[in-house]
Amino acid sequence: MRKTFGEHAAKYAAGHVERYAWAGCAVVAPVFAMASDVGPHRVWGWVAGAGYAVAAFLTPGSGPRRAARAVAVLGAVVVPLVCLVVAGLGQSEVAVVERSGRLLLTTGSPYVTAPTAVGDFNPYLPGMALFGMLPGDARWWLGGAFVAALAGAGLRRARLLACPLVALPLAVGGIDLPVAGLMCLGVSLAGRGRPGRAGLALGVAAALKWTAWPALPVALALVAVRRGGRPALRCAAVGVSTATAAVLPFALAAPSAFHRNVVAFPLGLTATPSPAASPLPGRLLASHVPGGSVIALVLLCVGALLIALSLAVRPPGTVRAAGVRLALGLGLATALMPATRFGYLVYPLVLGVWAYQSAGGRGTADIPSVPSAPSAPSVPSAPFVDKAAIA
Repeated sequence: MRKTFGEHAAKYAAGHVERYAWAGCAVVAPVFAMASDVGPHRVWGWVAGAGYAVAAFLTPGSGPRRAARAVAVLGAVVVPLVCLVVAGLGQSEVAVVERSGRLLLTTGSPYVTAPTAVGDFNPYLPGMALFGMLPGDARWWLGGAFVAALAGAGLRRARLLACPLVALPLAVGGIDLPVAGLMCLGVSLAGRGRPGRAGLALGVAAALKWTAWPALPVALALVAVRRGGRPALRCAAVGVSTATAAVLPFALAAPSAFHRNVVAFPLGLTATPSPAASPLPGRLLASHVPGGSVIALVLLCVGALLIALSLAVRPPGTVRAAGVRLALGLGLATALMPATRFGYLVYPLVLGVWAYQSAGGRGTADIPSVPSAPSAPSVPSAPFVDKAAIA
């Protein structure tokens, strides 16, 4: 009886916490809409705010909360996405991806040779252009890839999709989401003892955006600890070869255009300023300190070296530890990049939530390391041993 009462009390408290969370989102989303001067953001804020409010109203103090979560996803993701697609509104990154797909089909390269305006630049790696080659709005495919990758990694929490940091990019852009999802999938497969598939998933992610590249050494460290050197080498070989096959031909065909679009522009090293200008430490250094861009890049390199050193000194032995290490590294990179935006925080958020769930044994639970060889059956100590039976 005491246990039943305790479970009921915990469930009741969790219901109220979730209700307050949806209520908080219902306040934050309209405030964001009023503060933003970007049209798609304003549409999302007002529509999502209504969805969050209904979810807060439907969330009970106890009992099932699936209906409220479904309403939150519907109101914060599906409805604003449909409205924006029908109206032809979206962040500029959607147009960049769709144009890169058309360029790849017509010219063989997803990059403008001599970009001048912000809209001319394509800061993504060649694999991202594939989303622009598919029919319809690229956001459907970007969001679908994200959800499918998370499902493959064992994360099936609708609350994550409704979180404003995830729901907003799903509706208005979504470039970073499939990258984050594939990183979760790759590290998950590495923890399950599937190094080849892990390398493939991480190689595909690395062909989309630079931000996926730190996931490969983290996964390699995890595989090496849990499975040994040869599986780690197999993971590395598949991952590096996949990324190289997707990126290298375009880098060699037009090295100047590739460097200008994919390297210089994201780092804020071109005459055209990047729109990624959120007031995080790296951006503040680049904007207000003489030589700040160089300082920020040096700090970024130091942070990367520290993370690499931690992988060598104390490599992660569990999926959760690998996910946390990767989330920490990407959070540090987001803070220190000279051209950065708050939206990049979706990487540590998704990886952190997934890593937290992976410790709970639901879908992505850690699998024991290579088991020791079973011992041979013992022969009973008898005065007479039947040799024929043993043979």
